[in-house]
Amino acid sequence: MLEFRRITLDDREKVNKALAVSDFKGCEYSFANNLAWCRLADSKICFYKDFYIVCSFGNENGIPTFILPSGSGDYREVITEMRNFSNSMGHPLRMCGVTDNSLKMLEEMYGGEISCFLDRDGCDYIYYRNDLAELKGKKFHGKRNHLAKFNRLDSDFSLITEKDYDDCISFIVSDYNSRYDDNTSHSAIAEQYAVNTYFNNFEELELKGGIIRIDGKIAAVTIGERLSSDTFCVHIEKADRNFEGIYTGICNKFVNACTEGFTYINREEDLGIEGLRKSKLSYHPAFLLNKYIVNFK
Repeated sequence: MLEFRRITLDDREKVNKALAVSDFKGCEYSFANNLAWCRLADSKICFYKDFYIVCSFGNENGIPTFILPSGSGDYREVITEMRNFSNSMGHPLRMCGVTDNSLKMLEEMYGGEISCFLDRDGCDYIYYRNDLAELKGKKFHGKRNHLAKFNRLDSDFSLITEKDYDDCISFIVSDYNSRYDDNTSHSAIAEQYAVNTYFNNFEELELKGGIIRIDGKIAAVTIGERLSSDTFCVHIEKADRNFEGIYTGICNKFVNACTEGFTYINREEDLGIEGLRKSKLSYHPAFLLNKYIVNFK
């Protein structure tokens, strides 16, 4: 029987080895994300042979929800173990974040034993790196205008170093508190834990980050990392909306400074938030990485 436990920093090497084998583009397949966001849905991990498995136990419906394992080996064998585990808890197996390619594999293996539906709120936005770096063409006319307004600000962009960590944490927490009334909710506490985890383990996680200062004060922060062989993932992007064009500015500056050599940029999902969806679509993604909820009968 699978035995789950909380993820720790010591798991990084073994986890990254499995992630590298699968080379998935979904933002769930990031050790840094798994470590930082483990409290949001009570996510825990285990290993089965050469597979890395993540399961969340804190979902509203009470059903343990797995991410398709990464690594190498017999998928039918590891999924059988997952089904046995779920059955022992009184539920059929349920998986989230299943992409088109993975869904095809599951349908070929299990056919009528599974049902699925598209989780639109959880689909990742994937962009061509050069589109975000260059903003060329008619479709980016509006973004170039925003960037021009940003460039008129007396601002300073720099890469994040150890001396910036505390200021970055304070800025992000302040930004969150200014936009949301309840900073004691479970999601707020989980986000604050994630932010602290990223910055407290910044070098160990091999994260990259950028900040913009205006009049000596932080006005924007972003961090990300290599996700797969051809994809860089942006985990956090926060900015002071009082400065026109600053979101376009931090995105463009960071992509140019830290993502050379990658084909794609994953800017993660929109969570069904209308304003966030509009913003992500305005950057004209190369494609949405479709993600499905798969239920075994």
